[in-house]
Amino acid sequence: MQKQQLQAEVDKRRTFAIISHPDAGKTTITEQLLLFGGIVREAGTVKAKKSGNFAKSDWMEIEQKRGISVTSSVMQFDYAGKRVNILDTPGHEDFSEDTYRTLMAVDSAVMVIDAAKGIEPQTKKLFQICKMRGIPIFTFMNKLDRDSRPPMELVDQLEDVLGIEAYPMNWPIGSGRIFKGLYDRYNHRIEKFQPESDGRTFLPLNDDGEITEPNDLEGDDIYQEAKDEMDLISEAGNQFDPEKIAHGDQTPVFFGSALVNFGVQTFLDAYLKLAPAPGLHRTTDGTEVEPTADEFSGFIFKIQANMNPQHRDRIAFVRICSGEFTRGMDVTLNRTQKAIRLSNVTEFMANTRENVQTAVAGDIIGLYDTGNFQIGDTIYTGKKALQFEKLPQFTPELFMRVSPKNVMKQKSFHKGIQQLVQEGAIQLYTTYDTGQYILGAVGQLQFDVFQFRMQNEYNSDVLMEPMGHKIARWINPDQLDEKMSSSRNILVKDLQGEPLFLFENQFAERWFQSKYPDVKLTAKL
Repeated sequence: MQKQQLQAEVDKRRTFAIISHPDAGKTTITEQLLLFGGIVREAGTVKAKKSGNFAKSDWMEIEQKRGISVTSSVMQFDYAGKRVNILDTPGHEDFSEDTYRTLMAVDSAVMVIDAAKGIEPQTKKLFQICKMRGIPIFTFMNKLDRDSRPPMELVDQLEDVLGIEAYPMNWPIGSGRIFKGLYDRYNHRIEKFQPESDGRTFLPLNDDGEITEPNDLEGDDIYQEAKDEMDLISEAGNQFDPEKIAHGDQTPVFFGSALVNFGVQTFLDAYLKLAPAPGLHRTTDGTEVEPTADEFSGFIFKIQANMNPQHRDRIAFVRICSGEFTRGMDVTLNRTQKAIRLSNVTEFMANTRENVQTAVAGDIIGLYDTGNFQIGDTIYTGKKALQFEKLPQFTPELFMRVSPKNVMKQKSFHKGIQQLVQEGAIQLYTTYDTGQYILGAVGQLQFDVFQFRMQNEYNSDVLMEPMGHKIARWINPDQLDEKMSSSRNILVKDLQGEPLFLFENQFAERWFQSKYPDVKLTAKL
């Protein structure tokens, strides 16, 4: 592909993650976006359990049973001349690490907020990660079909709690039973909510913000209140600033309801105009890699086992950072400096996949993995070695001893543990003295998912013995004496064979430090 053509293809890409607190409607809005992209004919919801019509992005069996997302999904579609890559992330805080790594692979984020609840704790945590990276953030205030908080309060909360300028692109005219539509100042129109017909009609506004066609809203108190608030915001609120949006300092705010598919297409149209195309990626030596660079490069931000239960496969998700991928190309895996041929590569529509022939910067591709890849790996072509910046990892806080119920099924037990651990949601340790397996995680739900998947995907029932909260601290092997271990600080090895102690509590850690003052302990992974 020639430089000019590559530039044109990269400019078409819009790659974003959808983030939210659980139950804010993130997966439902993803469904509606897929509907506009022509990927699904009917938008299902995570609540439609009786019909079996689950959200396309919740492909894992446990997600369908629980009605929540516990793993990031990737979906791709074409719309309005753009190639859209959506990464639907888990909202549950126990799977924050998966979401944090996903945020390293996108160019912008869509923050979905329940308009009845406002900003919730998990939303705040995820926002802070976006802010730290300077990711452009677009806000969708969802569930206007239900009674909601006053919109002025929601916008104020965005600015006060999250510390980001808010620019309302539209404004709700009522909510719940009295929801009448949206005053859309960005498109100079009223988007009228008419659920009995096709859901919406448009009434154009003149330069003074007045409706120019005969209508039944004039004189309506609810409409007049919305218009007065919009006039106040236009006079005294923030000025629209594309530069601030690009740096994550201002968020365009959209109102609507994903469940009844109102305001979502208006949001999508505006998002595609304002969101950035793929940009630079920084390497560990400070080099910035251009998306249109001649050489191909990318990094693995996620590994998922058993996306196809019939084939028991493993997929490594790659964010392409530069150049063009072509099927059958040879790349170098930086960690091992080995050459790997990329001949079996897919693009995603959640639980369905197609072989991909070419892809460019901004795209997410899946590599069939037989154990070559790890999360954080960089792959590239050309002679110059590349390693993109390290992905975030959390030190586990909860621990469980794990063993097979049936000792005759050791093979499937070991295979299941090794594959699920490589996905990065749980950490695996072995005790120095007995070699027993210990799992570490940041939340209980990760253990529940692990146990469920071991049984359903690997036919291995496991015994889980809670060890409670522990403090994990690594120790330099040169300073280690196995006699340092006790019931209050268990000595284990991580996957790389590095030694660490699992301390019972902070008192046990302080006691250890006072007894061995020259020993350096670190909270690293």
